[in-house]
Amino acid sequence: MCGIVGAIAERNVVPILIEGLRRLEYRGYDSAGIAVRNPDAHLQRIRSVGKVAELQKMLDGGSVDGPLGIAHTRWATHGMPAERNAHPHMSGEQVAIVHNGIIENHAELRTDLRERGFVFSSETDTEVIAHLLADLLAKGQSILDATRNAIGRLVGAYALAVISPDDPDHMIVTRAGSPLVIGVGVGENFIASDVFALLPVTQRFIFLEEGDVAEIRRDGVTVFDADGNQVEREIRTSELSASNAEKGPYRHYMLKEIFEQPAVIAETLEGRIHKGRLLEQSFGHVAQELFDRTRAVQIIACGTSYHAGMVARYWLEEIGVPCQIEVASEFRYRKSVVRPDTLFVTISQSGETADTLAALRAAKKAGYIGSLVVCNVPESSLVRESDVALMTRAGPEIGVASTKAFTTQLVALRLLTLALAKRNGMPAETEAAWVDELQALPRQVEVVLELSDAIEDFAQSFADKHNALFLGRGTFYPIALEGALKLKEISYIHAEAYPAGELKHGPLALVDEKMPVVCALPDDPLLEKVLSNLQEVRARGGELFLFSDKKVRIDLDHYQNLTLDDICPGTAPIVYTIPLQLLSYHVAVLKGTDVDQPRNLAKSVTVE
Repeated sequence: MCGIVGAIAERNVVPILIEGLRRLEYRGYDSAGIAVRNPDAHLQRIRSVGKVAELQKMLDGGSVDGPLGIAHTRWATHGMPAERNAHPHMSGEQVAIVHNGIIENHAELRTDLRERGFVFSSETDTEVIAHLLADLLAKGQSILDATRNAIGRLVGAYALAVISPDDPDHMIVTRAGSPLVIGVGVGENFIASDVFALLPVTQRFIFLEEGDVAEIRRDGVTVFDADGNQVEREIRTSELSASNAEKGPYRHYMLKEIFEQPAVIAETLEGRIHKGRLLEQSFGHVAQELFDRTRAVQIIACGTSYHAGMVARYWLEEIGVPCQIEVASEFRYRKSVVRPDTLFVTISQSGETADTLAALRAAKKAGYIGSLVVCNVPESSLVRESDVALMTRAGPEIGVASTKAFTTQLVALRLLTLALAKRNGMPAETEAAWVDELQALPRQVEVVLELSDAIEDFAQSFADKHNALFLGRGTFYPIALEGALKLKEISYIHAEAYPAGELKHGPLALVDEKMPVVCALPDDPLLEKVLSNLQEVRARGGELFLFSDKKVRIDLDHYQNLTLDDICPGTAPIVYTIPLQLLSYHVAVLKGTDVDQPRNLAKSVTVE
């Protein structure tokens, strides 16, 4: 959650910090702030409630400038959105800090610091760190030593940046459980919680490892590991450019990302299939060795990624591979039994999801044969800590409600399923059929996107509703879950999803003429059963919004339906996701909500 930016240079860093915050606003946007060491050796701090634009207004006079500074955009955990709780936090005039993560022992530290005379002005867990640092600096410790000693008292997760008015030449950063990256410039250096923040100023990055502490100067960077030893961390060049994170002609990032799906699906397939075959070499030798040993799969994920994993479970068990899927926050806190020869698979758009990362670390000691991550960010913690990474190549996803990351995850999981199916005796002609379906996928998605205007008409009669029900069977049950999640995320309409066969076991009590019911109707073996369930809805007066294959014949009254072209059965869940995304988008626009930055949510969930 939250976004961190920092810079040390010969020039005024305020424009760099504000542009970085703007690019990180999808990570948190209930308040923002900046602290700069000015030429008079004082810390100037400006904070505001609301989005980065509000902070920008306060800075437009140009009264804040300096060559060393830190900035933050917040997603509230401890303390309501208010200026007093916004970062940076300070202790007197001695130190300013920004922090991502959660300090679990903050109450104990707060009590101790109060007893020693420190006065707190916020309800945040972060302020205790500022006072700890001030106490150590007052005892004559350097900013580096004070940071090392302060984090030794912290329990929890943190990415932390520290500056002091008494030290114009250094910024200290550290991370444990939350991501932090160093941007390497020429005669200047930068830090951020995400590379996107720094793309306008550099494409060279150092990714800090767990427990690292780094000393950032204008002329260089020194990194120390968790044991205090000086270490070298590789400088990597990012292939992303600053324009990757721009909206272009689209009204919202979410709409742009929905319409990017044909291209990013094709990119995810590139180099992995050819002439009717899966090119397993593209996964690497370690992956092939793991696949040879895999007899079962355990999938762990959160949110939208969890829904992708649910679809994969159907696919994997269809080819005879036992599969379990569980929410990471539940899995990591219970005793689990590991089947022999089980591959541990995590799914995460950001690769920094705190619960998923913790589950992976626990799995390393639990007896799994190895770990594979399906992820969109090559430099992320999950990618670095997994044995094999299957990258989705979706590119930057800025809209908080995931779209293209979800569909490319499904594509990657279909490739994983194909790799394991070949080891279970899949005939060559079946493999070729699967590959043909995957190659047809970008064009099929393009065709569905042409229905956007018609789906907007659907939304006209949907936007005044307060509740919605999504139904599905088989692989379309998790697609229904994803559709309901999208609607509630960005339109704030209460939405639930159920297996269609469960209607009679409770949800049918909710159905009346005010309850819209959304359902995808692919031409598959479960079609007749789903149609029977929809008859139950109509008998109670429920209003039906349907998306169906053109082969499907619907014998119902009072429904609205949009027909999709013939869709390949294996990849149908991916294609039918698109109209549900568009429906949620158009409903949210009609309701006037903040589509890209919905209330109370942030893009990358890096805290428990």
